[in-house]
Amino acid sequence: MNICYYIAMSLDGFIARSDGDISWLSVVEREGEDYGYSAFYKSVDVVLMGRLTYELSLSFPDWPYPGKPAWVWSRRRNLPRGPQVTITDGSPAAVVDNLKKAGVRKAWLVGGGELARDFRQAGLINEYVVSIIPVLLGSGAPMIATDEGLDELSMTSVNTFPSGLVQIRYRVETQGVST
Repeated sequence: MNICYYIAMSLDGFIARSDGDISWLSVVEREGEDYGYSAFYKSVDVVLMGRLTYELSLSFPDWPYPGKPAWVWSRRRNLPRGPQVTITDGSPAAVVDNLKKAGVRKAWLVGGGELARDFRQAGLINEYVVSIIPVLLGSGAPMIATDEGLDELSMTSVNTFPSGLVQIRYRVETQGVST
């Protein structure tokens, strides 16, 4: 199963402001440009996210993941349920094993940084697609929460856009290399 951490971040490595705000992403919004998102979304079978990302998603006018089952990691069981949402506190490895058994081929790790850290520590991320937004936030939620180890990545593509957005794809070559 391929797990892709497909994320947008500021040039200084943050995926949200400290208060969870992501309105700064709008600086790259352009009519008719989705930066490959539609094709990527069609390619995934399920979405995986942490509680804070899920709660932010529920605040949007429309559910942003239509037609895709979603797994949300949280110890809180009383979260409101969106369509096709499963709340879990299981380990990423156990959930991924169950998804594999169910025939899932590709999953989108939506965020946030703490869940990405947990997936990375378990050696479950195969690919990173990082869209760098031309802003500096100075602080906020990091792309991956503090972690140890070194993963060696191989760049598979890079695309630049007139808005200043740079999208880089990496394949994970080796995980947890000691330095």
